[in-house]
Amino acid sequence: MFPVLIKIGPVTVHTYGFLFAVGVLAGILFSLRLAKKQGIDSKIMVDLFFYIIIIALLGAKIFLFITEMKFYLNNPGQIKTLITSGGIFYGGLIFAIIFALWYIKKKNLNTKVIGDIIAPSLALGHFFGRLGCFSAGCCYGRPAGDSLIGLKFSSLYAHNHTGVPLNTAIYPTQLMESILNLLNFIILIVVYKKKKIDGLIFPIYIFNYSVIRFFIEYFRGDTDRGYVFGGIDHAFTSLSVPQLISIFGIIISTILFLNYKKKGAQKNNP
Repeated sequence: MFPVLIKIGPVTVHTYGFLFAVGVLAGILFSLRLAKKQGIDSKIMVDLFFYIIIIALLGAKIFLFITEMKFYLNNPGQIKTLITSGGIFYGGLIFAIIFALWYIKKKNLNTKVIGDIIAPSLALGHFFGRLGCFSAGCCYGRPAGDSLIGLKFSSLYAHNHTGVPLNTAIYPTQLMESILNLLNFIILIVVYKKKKIDGLIFPIYIFNYSVIRFFIEYFRGDTDRGYVFGGIDHAFTSLSVPQLISIFGIIISTILFLNYKKKGAQKNNP
């Protein structure tokens, strides 16, 4: 792991920030490519992504504050760490979706078409983002014992900033989720190229990521997520906030998929 990518005098480039930027850029460029094929103005898409990034970062930090409110209220001095923290992805996703729906309606765009364009890019950007998490040591896993996939972190810098255990084999949850997000991206692209009905790609993205996140949560060892019941000491018999959101995500995405598919079939076969 390399939390600091480059340090030249007073200038420090953190690997997490660099990979986050790469993910955002890759996602935007890929969306613009799909949008161009749909005849959608690139400027509108660039503006949409610009605002989504800001809103998503804000939402991710707000969700982190809400889930860890007790900690921040007891330690008000730590509230400033929200500025440098990446926050909770689900919070950013929810805020971004709400804003995007409003923006798309304002610009008189097709919600289904835009959703299908954005979905693969989210998975691609998330792939790079989780690589950034791995480099920084955040979002780390539970102790892996003698598991063959257990990895040991050794950066004191990362430990001081994220609390990642040092020299102890833990599950590489960041890499696990990164690989699964890349797989999700590939699946979405394959389906996108074969789609005959607009609106199906985004629900598939939500469904796939909800399953991924629900599964990964069982192996997470950090406490910045909150629990509906249970706790970090009994992860396999507890339910974290992201897992609860994942359950809703699975239900809602399934309803949307079936609804869009039914309407699309009726439109194609009047």
